Amino acid sequence: MDRQQEFVLRTIEERQIRFVRLWFTDVLGTLKSVAIAPAELEGAFAEGIGFDGSAIEGFARASESDMLARPDPSTFQVLPSDDGNPSDTARMFCDITMPDGSPSWADPRYVLRRTLSKAADRGLTFYTHPEIEFFLLRDRPSDGTEPKPIDNGGYFDMTSHDTAHDFRRAAITALEAVGISVEFSHHEVAPGQQEIDLRYADALSMADNIMSFRHIIKEVARAKQVHATFMPKPFRHQPGSGMHTHLSLFEGDRNAFHDASDELYLSATARSFIAGLLRHAREITAVTNQWVNSYKRLFGYSAPGQIVEAPTYVCWGHANRSALVRLPMYKPNKANSTRVEVRSLDTACNPYLAFSVLLAAGMKGVEEGYELPPGAEDDVWSLSDTERRALGYDELPHNLSDALDVMESSELVAETLGEHVFDFFLRNKRAEWVDYRAEVTPFELRRYLPSL
Repeated sequence: MDRQQEFVLRTIEERQIRFVRLWFTDVLGTLKSVAIAPAELEGAFAEGIGFDGSAIEGFARASESDMLARPDPSTFQVLPSDDGNPSDTARMFCDITMPDGSPSWADPRYVLRRTLSKAADRGLTFYTHPEIEFFLLRDRPSDGTEPKPIDNGGYFDMTSHDTAHDFRRAAITALEAVGISVEFSHHEVAPGQQEIDLRYADALSMADNIMSFRHIIKEVARAKQVHATFMPKPFRHQPGSGMHTHLSLFEGDRNAFHDASDELYLSATARSFIAGLLRHAREITAVTNQWVNSYKRLFGYSAPGQIVEAPTYVCWGHANRSALVRLPMYKPNKANSTRVEVRSLDTACNPYLAFSVLLAAGMKGVEEGYELPPGAEDDVWSLSDTERRALGYDELPHNLSDALDVMESSELVAETLGEHVFDFFLRNKRAEWVDYRAEVTPFELRRYLPSL
């Protein structure tokens, strides 16, 4: 037994923990959990906890269903109670293995570990820093009608409705109680829309943090008698919820993206990495934006005159919020702050798979020495189609079906996800698209039923 396992067992005894939740995710990014008694944990460390993999989305066929969940002691945290104080329940994330101890190819956490190891072979560590947007709702209708936001606030507003402010304070307290560091929080553009930005961490820790974040946010909302949703676009006439994600590579303590002699302080590695993100952007969109509703955020409409910040064109720009990849302002004398921001992700993606394809695309650019095209200087949305074509700005896929078509022909995505996850993801998302196409929507009933 290693020291981390010993620490966990000792902490459980000292804090009188009664339940230990073992967490993992399926291929679609749904959090799964099994609770065990503390007395069973030593055995779980040694042998894992068996479960039926065929009952989990994308994990296994019935003929090869035996799997093991092996808790990762480095992820141990005591969960907060409803009042923010420590509870009698703790959690750990798990790695999924086969009975012989080999990693499960269906485990999204393993997909990310495998991708990170390739960067590590080059001496590089991948860090991410997400800005997570979501909505707080008064209700959650089950009949398809539009929900009601908890307030009418706007960007950075100190709303007169106390719920949003009290909620963010309670949420941040709960997040920090499980070791998730928060950088900023504020009201976003749309009524009821919130943003909480997490402090940067290595990509695997951050993917775990995002899964914890989504669970905790929903639990805190429930305690406040409201509903939290990470649906990319729940309102037709309001902006959707994105997860703008800042990326950087480090060689030890040195930021591999920084070059003090470059006019934009970008190293050759950073330029090739951005070029990789751009060249493979269309291929990875089905993973970073995996739901039918994701494309309502990217290509939908908001109220007239309202700012829309969802990127739709493949380009990069210096401090340009209309670009798919943005280079944030460099902070003088802070080399470690040099990073790139990808603005297409939404908050409902599977973070393990999304970070995997982002890293793979960027590293492909580094390995192949991709040349970075000129940056976008103007507001890309204000340009005509002719102007955008002349500048070489491709559009992202317009809907989930288009995104799947591009992904299906991508060697990069197939290699990154592995055959099992790649094939299941395509099959599952094709089925989602078929269900969506067959649906008779309220729009059709309102428009056609009275006159046809």
